[in-house]
Amino acid sequence: MITSSEVAKPSSALPFWLSLGAVPLALIGATYGGWWTILLAIYGWTIASALDALLGLNTKNPDINTDEKDLFWYRLITLIWFPIQFAMIFGMIWWVTVSNHLSLLEKLILFYGVGSVSGGTGIVYSHELMHQKGRLERWLGDLLLASVLYSHFRTEHLLVHHVYVGTPRDAVTARYNEGFHQFFPRVLRECPASAWEAEKKMLARKGLGVFDFSNPFWKYGILQIAMLVLAFVLGGWAGVGFFIFQAGFAIWMLELTNYVEHYGLTRKHLGDGKYEHVMPHHSWNASHTASNWLLINLQRHSDHHYKPARPFPLLQTYSEAEAPQLPRGYPLMTALAMLPHLWRRRMNPKVRDWRATYYPEVTDWDAYKKGTTPLPR
Repeated sequence: MITSSEVAKPSSALPFWLSLGAVPLALIGATYGGWWTILLAIYGWTIASALDALLGLNTKNPDINTDEKDLFWYRLITLIWFPIQFAMIFGMIWWVTVSNHLSLLEKLILFYGVGSVSGGTGIVYSHELMHQKGRLERWLGDLLLASVLYSHFRTEHLLVHHVYVGTPRDAVTARYNEGFHQFFPRVLRECPASAWEAEKKMLARKGLGVFDFSNPFWKYGILQIAMLVLAFVLGGWAGVGFFIFQAGFAIWMLELTNYVEHYGLTRKHLGDGKYEHVMPHHSWNASHTASNWLLINLQRHSDHHYKPARPFPLLQTYSEAEAPQLPRGYPLMTALAMLPHLWRRRMNPKVRDWRATYYPEVTDWDAYKKGTTPLPR
């Protein structure tokens, strides 16, 4: 157990600022071009995985009763990230459209790197911010999502994913044997619609129509349009193209992560459309040290779904007896997910072991997978 006094030390929060390492790499790549452009693109994938190999697992849990004021240095990195990302995206758009020392290929590699940062860091931080109660945090989360044209993710995540995770009603719970290349277009198609329906139902309960200005989709649209307009002002149509390019890679990285987090896991269907309460064993857990630093403990995903309001510095990790464990951190697991044959070879036996451990009474998972047949009591 890590005590409250240990958590409160600024030095304890420092490793979670690993994401700032991307900033100088963006400047170097934009300035010198050539092979230097690759550094930003591979930073998040390589540095965390290399450090994971050296540092191994961190199975220590912080004191969940730590006072919120002692988490300042952890929260600060999420609060300052939007202006950093904003400057990186739009500064890069301006730079590549006014300078002539970069080839088109070098520019595309740079914006792939920007997308890997806005997706691998920006969306992760927006995820943390959207779960907070403060108005500032929620606004910063919305601004980060608008900068990758994925604003509906806030609604979809809070009102759909957390409610229906591990059930057929949750689009981003990857089905057993579903490859990522099937999963990705499906969630792009289903998630905006499910987010819209969730807000529509919320408004209806208040006696309001779907086009009422309290519908956050108005804000989502305005913020996203504003981002596109700014990209055009700074770089013309080329600027818009680069902006959309980085946003596409950011979305791809988010959904790769979603795919890994719940692949093949299901909640017990109790009948009449009801499911058991979300427990730690309904999400894949990973205790890898450095990738949890980079992703602000997102890999302690079992606890996040069990206690969604818990801030990232206090998220708990679990043993193999309490939650299913990923064999590697997210950077390596998401890379593996791009190769469905190898992914299934690695992960399907783990899903089958999970089923035997938590639901040994189920003998016909093909009949149950659509969620229409209750598990035996």
